Amino acid sequence: MNRSGSILAGGLALILGALAFLGVFGYLAATFDYPKVLDGPADRVLPALLATGAAGRFAWSLYALLPLIWLPAGVGAFEALRSRAEGGMRLALLFASLAAISMMLGLFRWPSIHWELARAWDSAAPAERATIAVLFEGLNRYLGNFIGEFLGELSFSVFFLLSAVAMLRTPAFPRWIGWWGAATAVLGLIGMFRNVTHVVAPVADANNYLLPLWMIGFGVALLRYGRPRESAG
Repeated sequence: MNRSGSILAGGLALILGALAFLGVFGYLAATFDYPKVLDGPADRVLPALLATGAAGRFAWSLYALLPLIWLPAGVGAFEALRSRAEGGMRLALLFASLAAISMMLGLFRWPSIHWELARAWDSAAPAERATIAVLFEGLNRYLGNFIGEFLGELSFSVFFLLSAVAMLRTPAFPRWIGWWGAATAVLGLIGMFRNVTHVVAPVADANNYLLPLWMIGFGVALLRYGRPRESAG
């Protein structure tokens, strides 16, 4: 794939990924009380997870694959912005890759090991349920809070911030796009501490809506400004 093709693929990945994110997020919110359910105990969450059936398991599997969009997005952003900030964009590409891996690790626990825990919970004795609850809570903290949410959100926020700084240094991109990206990144870096303190919870909630909007805006910017700039060059 040539450079302009990489930019096009990155822009499309961001736009389609944001739309898919909104669709799956909305489905899980309606059927699984997501994301509030993430803070619930095993005796409430596991039966609710199993009750979503095959459609719910498929939705979680699809949701877990969506972070793959960071790979073409990282390459596209690198190709569009490296002329003015090559070092920073190489680092941004690495953070985009790390975001894809860490977020997939966190999300895939739901249709895999959590699903099996939910099946075991249904027929387990009280003593066995206590063990399942401890395992469920430990996986949520490690794979969910620390790997998927904290490391994943740190990674894509840094990717956004480095890309925004490069946009501000690239005449082919309007400055307001760069500032929009920087604001989204900073809010993401603040919101990722929601599991440490509830003070930043409103910031995290606002960023849940701002993030897909920025992904679409970033994607359109790559399509509209990156590809013509590459062709002109």
